[in-house]
Amino acid sequence: MKTTGKLYLVPTPIGNLEDMTFRAINVLKEVDLILAEDTRTSAPLLKHFGIDKKVYAHHQHNEHKASTEIIKFLEQGQQIALISDAGTPAISDPGFFLVREALKHDIEVCCLPGATAFVPALVNSGLPSDQFVFEGFLPVKKGRQTRLKKLAEEERTMIFYESPHRLLKTLAEFAEFFGAERQISVSRELSKLYEENVRGTVLDVKSHFENNILKGEFVICVTGAPETPKVKEKFYKEK
Repeated sequence: MKTTGKLYLVPTPIGNLEDMTFRAINVLKEVDLILAEDTRTSAPLLKHFGIDKKVYAHHQHNEHKASTEIIKFLEQGQQIALISDAGTPAISDPGFFLVREALKHDIEVCCLPGATAFVPALVNSGLPSDQFVFEGFLPVKKGRQTRLKKLAEEERTMIFYESPHRLLKTLAEFAEFFGAERQISVSRELSKLYEENVRGTVLDVKSHFENNILKGEFVICVTGAPETPKVKEKFYKEK
């Protein structure tokens, strides 16, 4: 009877190596091979935990082509783990396409719980967390303004990822489309030594980062738009 392998999605720390779980370490030690977003970035992590396995690059530029071969390995019974540079694979990182292909071929997929940047950013923001929408990175050019116009009416807390060189531009656009007084929280270098969380209005937070060094990865949480009062329709019976 033919036995297929299993694809594991293994979260890795977003900064602090102590956030690596025991289960994640054990899985990476037991699989036949590891797929990494950037083998150079993953090498120190794997070495730190004594994980000595074959590691192959799997990133946005080769994932479509590479997935065909990976599916073949899985169908032959190999156990494979996918890791990203930091956080959970497929969350603003490669992984979705491979998971979809594995499921199409009836291959078991297992995602371990673990580190991801937007959860701690949301929880410590002080903004409503009972309902939220994760937007990841906004479009760089095409469709950016259209997306912002649509999100201006979003009533749930919104979460975005942003890079250092685009942060101020994004905050300026938030002021334009969401309003300068909209409450936000910006988290930088989460779990690392110089973690920083800045909270306040869009204008206040923008002013802070205009006068401070922009370094690291940023998570922005934005409170949703105020609920629009529903107009009750009145029905009059014709006399």
